[in-house]
Amino acid sequence: MPNRLADEASLYLRQHADNPVDWWPWCDEAFADARERDVPVLLSVGYSSCHWCHVMAHESFEDPSTAGMMNGDFTPVKVDREERPDVDALYMQATLAMTGQGGWPMTVFLTPAGEPFYAGTYFPPEPRHGMASFIQVMEGVTEAWRERRDQVMRQAEALTRGMREQSAIAVPPSPPPGDVVAGALGRLGELYDDGNGGFGGAPKFPPSVTIDLLLRRHWAGRDDGRALAMAVGTLDAMAAGGVFDQVGGGFHRYSVDDIWLVPHFEKMLYDNALLLRDYALALRLTGDDRHGVVAQRVAGYLLREMRVDGGAFAAAQDADSPGGEGAFFTWTPEEVRQVLDPAAADAVIARFGLTDRGNFEGRNILRVVGPDSPLVGPALDSLYGARSSRAAPARDDKVIASWNGLAIGALAEAGMGMRRPDWVAAAGEAARFVLDEMIVGGRLMRVHADGRARHLATLDDHADLADGLLALYAADFDPAWVEAARSLADAMLELFADGAGAGFFMSGSDAPALVARTRDLEDHPSPAGNSQAAWVLARLQLLTGDTRFADAARGAVAVVAEQAGRWPQAFSRALATIDLLSSPPVEVAVMGRLDDPRTVALVDAARTAAGPYAVVAAGDPDDPRAAAAVPLLAGRPLVDGAPAAYACSGFACRAPVSDPSVLMSVLRGD
Repeated sequence: MPNRLADEASLYLRQHADNPVDWWPWCDEAFADARERDVPVLLSVGYSSCHWCHVMAHESFEDPSTAGMMNGDFTPVKVDREERPDVDALYMQATLAMTGQGGWPMTVFLTPAGEPFYAGTYFPPEPRHGMASFIQVMEGVTEAWRERRDQVMRQAEALTRGMREQSAIAVPPSPPPGDVVAGALGRLGELYDDGNGGFGGAPKFPPSVTIDLLLRRHWAGRDDGRALAMAVGTLDAMAAGGVFDQVGGGFHRYSVDDIWLVPHFEKMLYDNALLLRDYALALRLTGDDRHGVVAQRVAGYLLREMRVDGGAFAAAQDADSPGGEGAFFTWTPEEVRQVLDPAAADAVIARFGLTDRGNFEGRNILRVVGPDSPLVGPALDSLYGARSSRAAPARDDKVIASWNGLAIGALAEAGMGMRRPDWVAAAGEAARFVLDEMIVGGRLMRVHADGRARHLATLDDHADLADGLLALYAADFDPAWVEAARSLADAMLELFADGAGAGFFMSGSDAPALVARTRDLEDHPSPAGNSQAAWVLARLQLLTGDTRFADAARGAVAVVAEQAGRWPQAFSRALATIDLLSSPPVEVAVMGRLDDPRTVALVDAARTAAGPYAVVAAGDPDDPRAAAAVPLLAGRPLVDGAPAAYACSGFACRAPVSDPSVLMSVLRGD
C-alpha cells in the first residue's frame, strides 16, 4: 500500500510513496506521533534529481527489513529540499557542525521537539570504507535514545543553541571597507585554476555568480585584465567539457573531476539560467561569437526542454537515465556512425574525441578536443534527433519561484543584449505565470505543482524573482514589472529583515517556526538570498530614490563583508553589491514613445555606455504608469517634442540630450 507521500505534489516525495517505510511529510502530526510513541524523528532530505538519493532509496528504503526498523524505532519524515529549503538549511547546518561535511541525501535524527542530535549524509546498506551501515547507525541511535537519553538531550540542546547563536547578529555591522572587492579579486586569482578554469579542484561546480562578478568588474574598468581572463577561461573550459551537453545544449550540475569532463548528469534550472546570463554578458563585453553560440544553445535548451504549461520553467532533469547513469547522454563511435554519413561521423569523432574504449564506463562523454568543421553543427542536430528516441531522464515539473526568477532575468537580459525579442517574450510569459499563479492572498508561494501553489516563499524566492523582474523591465520597459518588484522588496523588508538592520533571515516572520531561524548567506551556487536581496534593493533605490532600500542593502552586505574578503567564491553576489554601493550612482532616464526609432536609439546608447551598475529607465510621456512606477522618470519632459535622455546621479540630472552620440559621451565622461 502507498504511504502518506502518495498524495504529495513533490515528485521527490512521490518517488518514495511505494517504499515500505511509513513516511510522513514534514508536518506537526509527524512530531506528535514521535512524542506519543516516545521515539526520535528520522529526517531524510533529498531532491528528485539527486543520484545518491536514489541509491540510498534502492538500497535501504525499499528493503523491508530496513523499513521495519525505521518504522518501529523512529518516526520517518521525508523532505524535498527544493520545496522546503528552510528545513534543509537548518538541518544541514547541524549536519555540518557534527560531521564537517554536507550533501544529499541528508539523514538527521531529531528529538520530538525537532532538535537534532545525530546526522550524516549517505549511509550504505553494509559497512563500507570505514562507514557504518545504515542499520548500524539506527541501532546505535536507538540504543542511545533508550539507554543514554540525558546525553542525547544535552547534545540536542547544545546543537540547537549553537544554531540559534549562529543566526543571531547582536550588533549592527559597520559598513564594508571600500577595498574589500579589490582584495577579494586578488584572493580569487590565487584560487584560480590556470590550466582548467574554475576555482580549486574536484569536484567543480560552475562558478556562475563569481563569473558575473568578474565580468562586471572588467566592465567597470577596474580590471588589469586578470578578471576577464579568469571569467573567459572558465567559460571556455566549461563549454568545451563534458559538463556541457554538446548534443542537446544546457549544462549539467557539476563535474566530478577538475577538468570539466565527467559530470553529475542532472540539469538544474538555476545553473542554466545563471550561465545563460554569463555567456550573454561575455559576448557583450568581448564581442566574441563563441560565447554567443553557447548562450543560444543554453537558451534553446531551456525553451525546448524545460518549459511547462503556462510558460514557466520546470525545476530539474534527473541525474539517472533509465539505461543507467549517463546512458542517455553518452555515445560509442558505432552509434555515431549509425546516425551520420561517414564524413559527418568522422568530423564528430575527431571533434569530440570518441574512442572504442570510451572515457566513461565504456562509453563517451562528448568534449571538445579537436578542430571544428562545418559538418559538426548539422551532425549534432541529427544526433539530438536520434538521442530523442532513447529513454530520457525524468523531469521534475514543479515550478520554483526563485529559480524561475533567475530564468526570467537570464532570458530577459540575454534577449535584450542579443536582439532576441522572443527570449524577452518568453521571460514575460514566465513572469506572468509566477505573478498570476503563485501569489496567494498577497503572499508569494515557493512552489507550483499539480495545479496549485504551496509552501510560503523564502527570501531567495522574493529576491530572485524581483531581480528577474528588474531585468525584464530593463528589456521591455513595462512598468508592471517594477511595480511587482517593489511589492516583493516591501515584503522582504516586512517579513525577512533583521530588526537590527543586519541583513535578512531565510524564512519569513509568518512562516511556521522551526527550532532556529536561519540565514542564507553563501552563494550555493545560486546567489545567497541575503546578498541577492541586497543587490535588488540597491538597484531599486536607483530607480525609485527610496533610501530605505539602499540602507537595507548596506546592512545586508556588511553582515558578510569580512567573510567575503576571505572566501570570495562563496560571496560573489555580496561583493558585486558592495561594488555597486561604493560606485557613484548612474541612472539614465529616457522619455519618448517606445516605438519611436529616436527613443530606441537613445536607449541603445544608454545600454552601451552606462556601465555595469547603472539603471536605464524609459517611458512614454503619455503613459501615467511609467513615472508612477519608476520615479526616476518623473518630471523628465521631451525636448521640443523630441525624445530626450537624462543622465543622472542620485536623481540629480544633467541637461537632457536628444543625440545618442552625445549621450554616450556624457555617460563615458568624455
